[in-house]
This record gives sequence, C-alpha cells and structure tokens, in this order.
Amino acid sequence: MNDIQDATSPGAALGGPVACVSKVELRVACKALLDRDTLNKSDPCVILMVQNQGQWTELDRTEVIKSNLHPVFAKVFTLDYYFEEAQKLRFEVYDIHGTHSIGTRDDDFLGGVECTLGQVHAEEISGNNGYVELFFCAKKLDDKDLFSKSDPFLEIYRINDDGTEQLVHRTEVIKNNLNPVWEPFKVSLISLCSCDEDRKLKCLVWDYDSRGKHDFIGEFYATFREMQKIGGGSKVTWDCMNPKYKLKKKNYKNSGVVILSDLKLHRVYSFLDYIMGGCQIHFTVAIDFTASNGDPRNSCSLHYINPYQPNEYLKALIAVGEICQDYDSDKRFSALGFGARIPPNYEVSIILFSCYNLSPTIQGVVEAYQNCLPKIQLYGPTNVSPIISRIAKLSAGEETIKDASRYHILLILTDGVVTDMADTREAIVRASYQPLSIIIVGVGNADFTDMQILDGDDGVLRSPKGEPVLRDIVQFVPFRDFKTASPAALAKCVLAEVPNQVVEYYSHKAICPMPPVPSCDSPTSLANTPTESLPAVGTTA
Repeated sequence: MNDIQDATSPGAALGGPVACVSKVELRVACKALLDRDTLNKSDPCVILMVQNQGQWTELDRTEVIKSNLHPVFAKVFTLDYYFEEAQKLRFEVYDIHGTHSIGTRDDDFLGGVECTLGQVHAEEISGNNGYVELFFCAKKLDDKDLFSKSDPFLEIYRINDDGTEQLVHRTEVIKNNLNPVWEPFKVSLISLCSCDEDRKLKCLVWDYDSRGKHDFIGEFYATFREMQKIGGGSKVTWDCMNPKYKLKKKNYKNSGVVILSDLKLHRVYSFLDYIMGGCQIHFTVAIDFTASNGDPRNSCSLHYINPYQPNEYLKALIAVGEICQDYDSDKRFSALGFGARIPPNYEVSIILFSCYNLSPTIQGVVEAYQNCLPKIQLYGPTNVSPIISRIAKLSAGEETIKDASRYHILLILTDGVVTDMADTREAIVRASYQPLSIIIVGVGNADFTDMQILDGDDGVLRSPKGEPVLRDIVQFVPFRDFKTASPAALAKCVLAEVPNQVVEYYSHKAICPMPPVPSCDSPTSLANTPTESLPAVGTTA
C-alpha cells in the first residue's frame, strides 16, 4: 500500500491512519501421506490454489520436505480476507522427484482437498489494525546557519524488503531552534513498519532551506520495537550522526540527540479480531408469505417450487446463507415467515418453521421452507417492523453478556415495498443500538424505489420523529439486479458492509475481542463458540 503525501513540503504530514486490508496466514501440515517411492518415503510439497471467476490459479507453494509422510511445512501462505465472499481454496500435495517445476509428469499427485477460507483455522497478521502516535524532540543539534540557528525538521523512511525507502512522515519545520519539539503525529503500523516491529526505519534530520537545498544535520536508524521501550517516565534516545563528520573528526560524538518522549499505541480492532476471538454470526432469515407473491402451486408464483430451478427466494437465501453458515458453529439457523395465515385458526402471525431436525446447514432452512409452503395460506400485509423488533429484542439480550461473543444478521426476503414504513424506520433506529445487521433483498419486479430509504447510503435514516440511526445497519438490493450474475456476486454485494458494522458496534460499546479461540486437529470454522437459537415464535408450521 502506497502512502500518498506531498513529498516536496517539509510541513506535509500523514492525514491519519491508513485503512488496512485484513490479511490471514495459513500454515500447512500433512499426516499419513501416501508413499509413492520405492527406496524411501515421499518428498511432499503443497500447492495452494485459489478460485477466481471459476478458474483455479496457483497462489503459492511450500518448500519440499524430503522423505516425510507427516510433513510440517515452514512456508506460510498469506492472502487477503473478504468476509462477503466464499473464498474457495484447494490444497494439492505432490511427491516431488525433480528439482525444477512442481506438478509435472514426473511428480506424483498424492491428493488434494477443497474448502472455503471460512472453514479453516486462519491467523490474521498481527499489528495491521492499529496506529501509533509519536512524540519526537531533539537536543543540541548542529547549527548550520551563519546568522541564526538551524531550522530543523525530521523525516522517517521505512526500508522495504527490496531495499527501497518509503517516506512515512515528515514533520513541520521548527524555526531557529537547536532543541526542537515537533508536533506529535499519528501513523498506521502498516505504513510505519509494514507490521514488522524489527523493520529498520531510517530517520533523517535536516536544516530547512527555502530554496529546497536543505542542509543535512544527521541520521539514525530505529525500529518500532526500540520505540516501544519507552515507559515509566523513561525516554528513548538516538545519537544523530553525520557519517562525514564521523570519518573526518577524531573526537566526533554526534550532531545532536533525537528523543522519543512519548508513544501512544492505538489499537483498532478488525472484524477478524472478533471472529478469531469466537464471535458467532447468528443468522436469521425472514421470508415474505404475502398474497402478492402468487399461489405457490402456480408456476408464475415467486414461491413456486420448480424441481429443476430454484426460485428467487431460494437463490437469495442460499447465496447469503452459505457465507454466514461458516461463522455459526451449531448451524441452528432461525427461519421466520410473515404475512401468512397459519392453521388451524388461520390467523395472520409470524411463524418459525422448524429446520433444526433437518440438515445442519443452510440446506436445512431450504427444506423447511419447502415443507412449510403447502401448510400455510399466503395473505398480508407486508409488515416487517415486527420481525426487526423481535430480532432486535433478542440481540439486545446479548448486552448482558458484555463480551463480543455473538452478532446477528437478519435477512429479509420480500416481494414488495413494506406497508408499515414508518414503524419499520422506527424499528431500524432502535435496532441500530444492538449487535445486528439487516439485509433486505427485494424479490420480483416490484418498484422498490421507496425501499432505498431504509438503506442509509444516500443519507442518514431517521425515525418518524427525526431520531437518526446510531449506525448504518441496513443493506437493500433488488434481486433482479443479480438475475444473470453468480450467487457469489449477490452475497458479495449484500455482505460487504457487515464486517464494518460488526466493528462499529463493538467499538461504540468499547468491547474488545475475546482472546483467540485455540485451534484443534479437526477442521472447523474460524469461530467455534456455541450459540443459542431463536425461541419459537407464534405457530410452528
């Protein structure tokens, strides 16, 4: 990531913390591999493949470990992490016979496995989700001017792996002062040291010249690890050295001393910090069973079950649910329906259609939905505020826990504009204070223009009384925009804002992530803390 700043003006400063992409590290080991060699054991190597637009491409590969059927590889795979995508991975293991390219005809394919990133134990690269505030000053700098004192400023460069230098920060100029105290500045850790505490930083002190011909005072090298030794009233100091003076002057000591007088490390937690700490994403789907969908027995109905082609409700449910299921360890998804008459009295009620005894994945919700349709009578109206209020009330109970153990996602699938818009706005404002995100997918060809009001992208959503939401928690998309796109495209669109919404909620509550959940030998999801299901509501169909 390049830092953009004015490199010509000594007063230029970084505008604030640089946003960081979450990256994860994967470490690979194998057990009980096949032995393809006659005189010794296999020489395994693992290739990591990633899927992009349906095509598998190699991302990286491990070293070759000679004669070992239980290898533990030193190579660490690093890749970007996106919650909103089902990032498909494939690990291929080869017994290597040559010293050149891997995976040729001479090498034996030992096996492979496919999974999503959400199903593996991943380790986020530490340090890339914070920034540091630094307080520098100097004493007894060399005087480079004849009729006044030096006008010093400080530059800090990060030395990259390839030896190039990247300007991190340039302080303001302190006029006519050999003991300058520069203004504190903030810089992200990824910008300062690429999240490597031992990465060398080259620091230069100059005497400012208005013509741009600044006089060199001296330099020193530091690391972020050295900077962190500050504390308990102690300061960190470096001799500011001029290499030419050191060679020419026998008794040369330094050209002044640069002092780090204070350091404030600001931790900015990421979505992965919470997930790795065991935060569960509890998923609830609410399906519109109003009469405007059409009789499910009619092939023109939006609820028609075609054995060869899933309807739009199922497509949206599967696309979003398959992402969320990797982050809920017990897979006990809650499936609600609204706008239907329920037997035996055929009163309009919210229903919870049971899916817990079916497949322990999103497929269980699909089967429950299909089983439910013949037993209910589609009616109306399209009131979604009771659904939002009910899930918000459930998520409000999480506040008594006072930790980041659970967050809720409510997926509402509806074929029309809600008829209780005022109450829905009020419910969303109330829900914005709870650990909850709301995704609304408009199914069918209705005019959803009014629904855009609920998505705060065009302005802050307010209740009928004018109260604004605490945070933007609603994402609305019409399914027709994704009819010809892949399911992954829909999931990416509707889930892209969830990580920020999770972090915003816990940041507002000043709740830190729990300690990372220890991994185990068996494959599992990124988070594996138990979660509870929604209690039954109304009638179970």
